[in-house]
Amino acid sequence: MQPSLEKLRKFFRLEHESGYSNNAIIGGLAKMLDFWEGEARVDGIQEEVIQAVVQRLRSYDGLSPQSRADALKGLWKRIGDTYPETQQKPRVPGKVDGQQKPRPPQQQVPRPPEPPREEAPRPEPREQRPQRPPVDRSSQGAPPRSEQVAGARTSATPAALDAKLTVLQGVGPKHAETLARLGLYTLGDMLYNFPRRYDDYSQLKPIKSLWYGEQVTVIGTIQSVHSRPIRSGKATIIEVIISDGTAGLRLSFFNQPWLANRFKQGDAISVSGRVDQYLGKLVMNSPDWEPVDAENLHTNRIVPVYSLTERITQKWLRNLMNQVITYWAPNVVDSLPESVRQSARVMPLSEALMQIHFPDSQEKLSAARERLAFDEIFYLQMGVLRQKRDWKSVEARRFSTPDEWLDTRIKSLPFTLTSAQQKTIADIRADFDSGKPMNRLLQGDVGSGKTVVAALAAAMITSSGAQSAIMAPTSILAEQHYRNFTKFFMESDGLPSNSQEQAPVLQTIRLLTGDTSEAEKEEIRAGLANNSIKIVIGTHAVIEPNIQFADLQFVVIDEQHRFGVEQRAELRSKGTNPHLLVMTATPIPRSLALTLYGDLDISIMDEMPEGRQPISTFVLRPQERERAFTLLRGQVKDGKQAFIIYPLIEESENIEARAAVDDYETLSKEVFPTLKLGLLHGRMRPDEKDDVMHKFRDRKFDILVSTTVVEVGVDVPNATVMLIEGADRFGLAQLHQLRGRVGRGSDQSYCLLIPTHEDKAENERLQAMAESTDGFFLAEKDLQIRGPGEFLGTRQAGYTSSLRMASITDVKLIDKARTQAQNVFEKDPDLSQPEHALLAEALGRFWGEGKGDVS
Repeated sequence: MQPSLEKLRKFFRLEHESGYSNNAIIGGLAKMLDFWEGEARVDGIQEEVIQAVVQRLRSYDGLSPQSRADALKGLWKRIGDTYPETQQKPRVPGKVDGQQKPRPPQQQVPRPPEPPREEAPRPEPREQRPQRPPVDRSSQGAPPRSEQVAGARTSATPAALDAKLTVLQGVGPKHAETLARLGLYTLGDMLYNFPRRYDDYSQLKPIKSLWYGEQVTVIGTIQSVHSRPIRSGKATIIEVIISDGTAGLRLSFFNQPWLANRFKQGDAISVSGRVDQYLGKLVMNSPDWEPVDAENLHTNRIVPVYSLTERITQKWLRNLMNQVITYWAPNVVDSLPESVRQSARVMPLSEALMQIHFPDSQEKLSAARERLAFDEIFYLQMGVLRQKRDWKSVEARRFSTPDEWLDTRIKSLPFTLTSAQQKTIADIRADFDSGKPMNRLLQGDVGSGKTVVAALAAAMITSSGAQSAIMAPTSILAEQHYRNFTKFFMESDGLPSNSQEQAPVLQTIRLLTGDTSEAEKEEIRAGLANNSIKIVIGTHAVIEPNIQFADLQFVVIDEQHRFGVEQRAELRSKGTNPHLLVMTATPIPRSLALTLYGDLDISIMDEMPEGRQPISTFVLRPQERERAFTLLRGQVKDGKQAFIIYPLIEESENIEARAAVDDYETLSKEVFPTLKLGLLHGRMRPDEKDDVMHKFRDRKFDILVSTTVVEVGVDVPNATVMLIEGADRFGLAQLHQLRGRVGRGSDQSYCLLIPTHEDKAENERLQAMAESTDGFFLAEKDLQIRGPGEFLGTRQAGYTSSLRMASITDVKLIDKARTQAQNVFEKDPDLSQPEHALLAEALGRFWGEGKGDVS
């Protein structure tokens, strides 16, 4: 296994052992990116994998412990798909806390310098690592930088930019081989090797003027260096004191013992990071640092800091970059049409490249970032618009629904449809009759009635003799849909639920999950093949190779973010251009919907069905817990049920939060001794989870003690209380989903939020929950507080890994780029006009390998 992946595994294991408390590294897990990203490129890790790690760890701090656990497990699984060796158990010791250690530090010897003819710079302390075993360098090159940027290469790109780096003075074959590890092969790659940060020597702050929470760069002289063990000797912390003459500042480096030999008393270093506080004194935890270059100090410029690898120093690479940028950036041809540049008010590409590398001011740097970020979003928007057009360019079977037929079905329902449901049904009806395949995203807030809309849509299809398939992420959710669908079809046929005539209905609608017996599976396979089964509802089992449909014309994918691109495509491929409806109960903020689902028509259901009462939400202090228990007892006495949700499965020494397993014993024996309690958590086997949920649904339990495994889709109309312990450890989207598990009947329901500590009761997320039950409002709020991580499913992996400058939380930029893309697309959808020739080339190159899918 590559050392960088071994290190990642070690840190992930430390994080697991600490209960996902984000303290495997002082300053948070994201701090490891400061050194890990460069090491991963040294090891030749695929750029998509590196970006996946970077994206996930940057948003890690804002996640709840359960979401952190899911995030790291999902990330490690993705790494395992690319590097299967990472899934093997580690063999022998010899690595300490994630640091590859072939031999003790005291046995290391300095590397011999490179031959003088290549002007090899000595490695700087920041980049030195313990020696690794020899590796096959030929397989360790990172993807070329210029191929990862939209518009970087077209037929108008100067041929000289394809020249190898050995044409540069001071770069021989060995240096070229080393630079390849950073994705730098040609002069063109150098142009798009953007700095990872900047040191602004024009705005240096004295240490005495620092404030807690600032992100700053300071320069100081090392006064002392100390190393001490922590965690009973399992880890090490290096503490460095620097001074600039105005005050001193302590720097802490966790689990990087080799740094003790790198820092020398009296050396001047530049330090960049966030100012934290410890015991009343200002500190920096695991900051970026490098030796001070006197030349930079006296220029008062904004200096770029690039990712490095072995045998490459910052000063040497910066000088090399300056050679290339100064000469070649002005010669870059811009593939963005002049009309778009002027309308969007962004700077020319050549100027943006100059300013992103060697900015004249913070204003110029900001403008350069905006231009490069605009390009990324613009090409994404052009791509999804083209996908939408391509999807609409194929033919699909028409399904016309007579008004009388639809009115009869709607009138047979035991409730009145909301106006949002009626509008969505009208949209779907029009799509079915368009002659083009429907490709629609249905966003419905929790409890808004998406299932009945999907059932009505399926009825429109089956009334014409064709077939429908509904895929859900879990067997519980699939069974729930099956019950609702059969009930709907019986009611629409005028049959009571206990009718003896229900058999024909049950034969045309079947449930297919992993638990379905082989004999029944064979029966279902035969029925789908001969078209006697019109609707199949199931889990991944419906996309098994031996499932063949006679006439699949409608596909519904519920909780679509839980499925991968390949799984959705597999189900769609079982028909010929079938109509597609993807559904989600997680409201998606507008900026994300525009960016990530621009190729889909979107329907929004933001109304609750008649008879549903708003869920009363209260934030209680920990000492008010008995009030919550009193409410639970009262509700159970009235024949209702309740959930109690915990952020942890078992108690952790490192996290002060209540845990499900531990509290279950106390609740069962001391708090609710006369009530029946069930326990549900993520470590249980799937069949055990299903058994517990079935018993709770069938009222064999009064209270279900659980972790967040009940977050999505569970429908227990008799449950009226949702008590969430450690509520401050959850995100808004997750809290809203949990709240949506109650209030699904006509009775008044309650959501009680108890934070970990009393001072957390004023938590911004908890107050927002108490103020609003609108999932779309809360989604926007969550995006502002925590970033996009909560909303991204597997579909978005290709999108987000291609973003270097843009942020999908930048609504203003997204609106601007989308407007410009729509304008271009409306005027010239085929990009056949001369002024769009380079744009067409760049778009084809950017989307050539298919980022995303039409579902």
